[in-house]
Amino acid sequence: MRIKELMTNHAEWIEATTPLRDVSRTLRDKNIGCLPVGENDRLVGMITDRDICCRGVADGLDPDKATARDVMTDGIVWCFDDQTDKEAAELMEEKGIRHLPVLNRKKRIVGVLSLGDLAFRAGKSLTADVIHLVARDAERHAKSA
Repeated sequence: MRIKELMTNHAEWIEATTPLRDVSRTLRDKNIGCLPVGENDRLVGMITDRDICCRGVADGLDPDKATARDVMTDGIVWCFDDQTDKEAAELMEEKGIRHLPVLNRKKRIVGVLSLGDLAFRAGKSLTADVIHLVARDAERHAKSA
């Protein structure tokens, strides 16, 4: 199955200079957990609600002065919308990530693919792989706590 059939369709992203308070409100209002971060029409990172909590609030950053760039994950991994679910799952497992920005072949953001998208919409064999990824991720976080 192609990623464009599984992903959450939205081309929304935020600028790297967006204050954390505004990022938080966008995540809340859209009921999403992450957003791609762009700069000069280029994908430069990904920010999650966890990034804001662990790298922002926990470190005492001022949410009105600190920006997405201050807490985002850079060195972003992404996929194309015409790749397969299997390719995406392998990439997520290899990189240990739960969300992939999805680009079209013109390198424009067209959506985000999450482990949940894969588990909910993919076939049974891939769903088992996704469950393994989530369990491994939970174990990794438990060990680091």
